[in-house]
Amino acid sequence: MQACVVHGAGDLRVDERPPVVPGPGEIAVTVALGGICGSDLHYYHHGRVGDFALREPMVLGHEVVGHVAALGPGTDGPGGPAVGTPVAVHPATPCGTCQECAGGRRNICAHTRYLGSAAHTPHVQGGFAQLISVPADQIRPLPPGLSLRRAVLAEPLSVALHAVRRAGEVSGKRVLVTGAGPIGCLVVAALRHHGAAEIVVSDLFDEPLRIATEMGATATARADRTGDPVWASPFDIAVEASGSPAGLRTCVERVRRGGTVVLLGLLPPGEVPLLGNVAVTRELDLRGAFRFDTEFDEALSLLAQGLPVEPTVTHTFPLEQSVAAFDMAQDRAVASKVLLDLTGGDQGH
Repeated sequence: MQACVVHGAGDLRVDERPPVVPGPGEIAVTVALGGICGSDLHYYHHGRVGDFALREPMVLGHEVVGHVAALGPGTDGPGGPAVGTPVAVHPATPCGTCQECAGGRRNICAHTRYLGSAAHTPHVQGGFAQLISVPADQIRPLPPGLSLRRAVLAEPLSVALHAVRRAGEVSGKRVLVTGAGPIGCLVVAALRHHGAAEIVVSDLFDEPLRIATEMGATATARADRTGDPVWASPFDIAVEASGSPAGLRTCVERVRRGGTVVLLGLLPPGEVPLLGNVAVTRELDLRGAFRFDTEFDEALSLLAQGLPVEPTVTHTFPLEQSVAAFDMAQDRAVASKVLLDLTGGDQGH
């Protein structure tokens, strides 16, 4: 079995791994497609994501879909998925007992195990492997008619849906999204679905802005060109999806008094500059948005209903070309969501 493994900053390999056998309460999945996320890129290039640093080799990937390969003991009862069922994998396993879990905020459970994450040691091995085994409650059979190629966007769409939920009521509002990467573009789709009146997207590159327009942005702006007319009026809500201090500054500066800023992109580790006095004197609401929970099921439903997301997928590479895939995903001037095909050439997905 082959897997895409990061060994350290700049050291990405396709390694042979031992076969996987599902344990009690687990289901094995033959992975067909995986989406490369910004956090995967950070592990590859920097050996860390925010405050989570690599301490051992780790299989990357948490945006994966495929087919049920085998059922572990206790998972073969009535109502469970049969072998061969096309499925998406929810990447999170919260503890279920902490105060956050009990309060309905399982996405910020400090004890969550997340596919392809170095937040804990030993690390949680990820989904960019030809065969993985996960707890059965992480398995989601696909709605009828939903292809694997669309379903692989369920995880990043869930992140976007959670960010929009954290923003509060967006219907009829003027919204700024800083950063037109895959997550930023899917935030646009989520905002359109929830009725935002205007959606302005900023970025440093033209190609991501073109994709944002296809996803439903009503206007776009180059972040390095401050004279654009879109900046003339303040925004009700701003979603920071770039993970850059400059993007955060733009959100705080451009949102109206009493407005809301959602911090979605993970910022560099350590302290970053913040216009604190502006936040105080304008009484801005600064809200973090981290991962998701039940939005995963909402995302699968919306994808099955035809939510337009196709423009975000720009490239697909076979697993053996993982390094080329990661290098392409890093080139934001030409790429948005880059997929890994783990089928070994079987294009039946």
